[in-house]
Amino acid sequence: MANLMDLLQSQLTEGVVDQLSKQLGGADREQTASAASGIFSTLMGALSKNASSNDGASALASALDNDHDGGVLDNFMDMIGGQAQPTNSRAMNGAGILKHVLGGKQNGAIDMIAKMSGLGGDKAGNLMSILAPMVLGTLGKAKKEQNMGIEDLSSFLGGSVQKHQEVAKDEMGFIGKFLDQDGDGSIMDDVAGMGMKMFGKWLRK
Repeated sequence: MANLMDLLQSQLTEGVVDQLSKQLGGADREQTASAASGIFSTLMGALSKNASSNDGASALASALDNDHDGGVLDNFMDMIGGQAQPTNSRAMNGAGILKHVLGGKQNGAIDMIAKMSGLGGDKAGNLMSILAPMVLGTLGKAKKEQNMGIEDLSSFLGGSVQKHQEVAKDEMGFIGKFLDQDGDGSIMDDVAGMGMKMFGKWLRK
């Protein structure tokens, strides 16, 4: 069974990366791809952390059932470009998704992604808002197709993080520290020295 990161990475095709780069005002393609992979990792880790409690998993399951069933994936890039509109506006509300998933850690997460990828803060923030609906839609689609209950959802997310950590131990270690820290930004100096070496490796797969 594919984990969440596998499902997300399968959607990050060359064409999608090109469109995302253009949407960000002509951003560097490699930096865009690196930042996208980092955003996937960060949001997946945050979702798993949020769903580690019964209340958190229940709230996430309700949100997926009500607003994020995967329908946005059918014409996702058209919606980003404004050529199509979602039937449920909450499904494409990236800012709202990030507020619920990351809470007060959102700005710190953007800084972390920007420094890891070299993309720059404003573009990293815009990209995170763009991709958040894809992450929730992909998770919602998997939940629907696999008929996951609340415990199944929590297990799927936890297993996805664990599987990804096996191939990206350093990356997930930094992200894990970030998600667990109190928001003082203490890991940012370490992150700044990492460059694109970890996220960039996804381009070579």
